[in-house]
Amino acid sequence: MKVTYTEVPASERLAFFPKLFGTRMMMAAEAMVYDRASELSINYRGGLWSFYTLSNGGFYMAPQSPERLAVLVRSNDFECEVSADAFGLIVSLFVLGALCWIEQEELREKFATHFYQLRDFALEHEEASVILRAID
Repeated sequence: MKVTYTEVPASERLAFFPKLFGTRMMMAAEAMVYDRASELSINYRGGLWSFYTLSNGGFYMAPQSPERLAVLVRSNDFECEVSADAFGLIVSLFVLGALCWIEQEELREKFATHFYQLRDFALEHEEASVILRAID
């Protein structure tokens, strides 16, 4: 079954992080996203991000940018230019992957589930091969 996405409306943006990460983790999770984006791309300069929910229960965020972003993952020698949407998927997958190592077992399982939900969506993306190479 194809995984579909829906953009979170502006009226629900403030509730996005607390709903997905909880009030105790939302600030740390948001900072992780923006920090990882800055680490992965020399031409990422911040800005507004769109939030998306997935039909399988997953979610991701992506910068609102018409330009492609250069991505460099030093740990696996990956280097490529990707769309802003693919960049958001890569960043979101890295952050969810990191959160899978959190100490609290309940949260670890929750973030692992979200990682695989997002990965399932990424497998259907037009830039799937690049996204998967980036997170490998």
